[in-house]
Amino acid sequence: MAVSEEEIAHALDLFADLGDLTTRKMFGGLAIYHRGTIFALLMSDGRTLIKGQGDMQARLDAMGLTRWTYTRPGKSPTAMPYWELPDSALDDAEEATELARAALAHL
Repeated sequence: MAVSEEEIAHALDLFADLGDLTTRKMFGGLAIYHRGTIFALLMSDGRTLIKGQGDMQARLDAMGLTRWTYTRPGKSPTAMPYWELPDSALDDAEEATELARAALAHL
């Protein structure tokens, strides 16, 4: 299932205050970039994920956010450097943008 235009518009609205946003559709989802740096994903199931590297990983874990993992057939689960945005940030562009800025500072 691919992401809808409405889901894309909502995700871009969440991060609009960053400016200079671009996107790229991939694997039924969407990668969101700020000035050419990927910092968020919109998954085909509607989840919005924020990238966490360095100190940002610990912050996202401390917030109790769910890390994206996937399992290929016959393989162990693989943890990716992305966490689901908290529900509160999905309705609050200021909170979403603050998390995006913090994520970008560690990329």
